[in-house]
Amino acid sequence: MSEGTSVGLDTDLQPRTLRGLPTSYTGWIGSRLMGFLSTFQGIAAFGLITLSVILTKRRTASNVIHPLIWQQVVRCGVSLLPMLCFLALAMGLVIIGQTVSLTTRVGAQQFLGTVMVSVVVRELGPLLVALVVLTRAGTANVIELGTARASREVEALEALGIDPIHYLVVPRVIGMAIGVFCLTVYVVVIALFSGYLWAFFQEVPILPSEYFSQLATALHPLDFLSLGLKSAGLGVVIAVVTCYHGLARPLRVDDIAGATINAITECVILCVLCDALFLLLFLLL
Repeated sequence: MSEGTSVGLDTDLQPRTLRGLPTSYTGWIGSRLMGFLSTFQGIAAFGLITLSVILTKRRTASNVIHPLIWQQVVRCGVSLLPMLCFLALAMGLVIIGQTVSLTTRVGAQQFLGTVMVSVVVRELGPLLVALVVLTRAGTANVIELGTARASREVEALEALGIDPIHYLVVPRVIGMAIGVFCLTVYVVVIALFSGYLWAFFQEVPILPSEYFSQLATALHPLDFLSLGLKSAGLGVVIAVVTCYHGLARPLRVDDIAGATINAITECVILCVLCDALFLLLFLLL
């Protein structure tokens, strides 16, 4: 009796000490990496299918698709403009506040414009807009499309002869790319103007003409091209990833929350990688 009890206690205590811990960290990391690569392959294939549909069916049912595109532009752009205007003002305050506190110690206020261009135009502006659009519109994509897949609405569209990619995905991809691009332009312009406003409130001895001259000197023609391509590219990445997780595989209603979490995680990773790629190309050029 005592022996059986001791064996039972030992076998019961052993899984408790190892519960929640992987037996091999290298195997766990490898499985996660392989899973991410497999998912990335599926996302790339889904993106290519969407691109082919955009090119081959650009004139098909345009009277239906175009209003859906503008609906997505309003959803991903116009509705988020007040929030992003506030964030742009706050970003100008934070960046200028930190920059002034550092540059005044060494008398280098002439670099305020250069810092604003380097931080806002090249890095934080597009990423901030992409993250806000992801949390507001990207998650809605996964929930809506996942619910449509779980309730077999996608199969109903196919039975009616309607391409689900053309009707559900293409308007979201184009609309989100346009929305992220327009929001990024607004955020950059507001942040640059608010930067001087906060510098003026801190009594920095710099004239408006001097500040905007610094901005013009720091801006490079590639900055405008990079800003447009990066912002639109981030919108496409968010739309493709979120639509992929909503439509790629059959879902139950209980699976939608997990698919949304996976989509957000992968969107953040891919957006950072996309930003790093543009930064590398800018440095090389």
